[in-house]
Amino acid sequence: MTRPPDRDEAAGWLDKIRRLPVPNRFRIMNVCGGHERALTMAGLRTILPEGIELIPGPGCPVCICPEQDIHAAIELSLRPGVTLAAFGDLLRVPANTVRGQPRSLAEARAAGADVRPVASPQEAVAIARVETNRQVVFFAAGFETTTAPVAASLLQGVPDNLFLLLSARRTWPAVAMLLESDAGGIDALIAPGHVATVMGPEEWAFVPGRFGLPTAIAGFTPASLLAGIYSVLRQALEGRCFVDNTYAETVRPGGNPAARRCLEEILDIVDADWRGIGMIPRSGYQIRTDWSRLDARRTFRVELDHSRRRAGEMPPGCDCARVVLGRIAPDECALYGHGCTPHAPIGPCMVSDEGACRIWWAGGVRRRSRHPAGVEADA
Repeated sequence: MTRPPDRDEAAGWLDKIRRLPVPNRFRIMNVCGGHERALTMAGLRTILPEGIELIPGPGCPVCICPEQDIHAAIELSLRPGVTLAAFGDLLRVPANTVRGQPRSLAEARAAGADVRPVASPQEAVAIARVETNRQVVFFAAGFETTTAPVAASLLQGVPDNLFLLLSARRTWPAVAMLLESDAGGIDALIAPGHVATVMGPEEWAFVPGRFGLPTAIAGFTPASLLAGIYSVLRQALEGRCFVDNTYAETVRPGGNPAARRCLEEILDIVDADWRGIGMIPRSGYQIRTDWSRLDARRTFRVELDHSRRRAGEMPPGCDCARVVLGRIAPDECALYGHGCTPHAPIGPCMVSDEGACRIWWAGGVRRRSRHPAGVEADA
């Protein structure tokens, strides 16, 4: 029986990495939650040379979705005549609230709200076309990759009873903020392949240009990820830094022009809050004024009382914010596996398929690391 081609290619890249004089400690941040899932499930941390640390970064849009947006979605879902559609991971994200009130969309659904999980904007549009006697609110959280299809759907035309509760974020400003506040903590960056497919590889030139860090754009197979890791190691050893596109079959110069036009036509770029992190300049998207009819915040006049306006806060004891920023490893949070599991999540990083805590738990990590932001070889 022959081995899959990708396995042979991955083995080749791993052999090249092992032949390099790897530093005693080399910290590589992977921005994308999809990257974290792929490298964890492939067990790459267990086979790379000692000294290479792979650090999950701010690549989970569900994890950083502001709590006030979760509250707004819950409040809207409980209104008579409203159906709320949301990407599935958002239903279980917990929010701080007073005892007896729903703390997630799933709990609101259990209390009688019409909350429906969807996997795409088209599903939300289909619900609105069927439920003509109801107002349908589509709660959409995501980065550029998810937001572009949402914008495209709006441009194609939607029913008059469909409205958008948008919680969309841009990836690179968060990375820039992290690198500015944590200079010297990261040695290289693996940039997100899907985001670069939409926005173009040029968007990541600031990492080597401003911070002098080796950078590679990678895909989601072990071979592509290992190619990216090899590239940043080579760059560091040779003393040169640039953006290396190891996902060239998908990522093209300039990105996807049609997708970018959709984003520009429907949305404005604004300062935005990231849960547990705070306000990051020009890191969010907002529906443009000339499309305000579709904006659920304006149409429904969502007003949250002061007791529920806890912008930016994680649940008590939850360290998801530091996990998202790569300051600690998921299993260094005191709640990890002790009250916080995928079956009973306390923090958002244990909810989403792109959350580092859930990924590590699914990958079998059950004990704490010996050093920050690293995983033991046999974890």
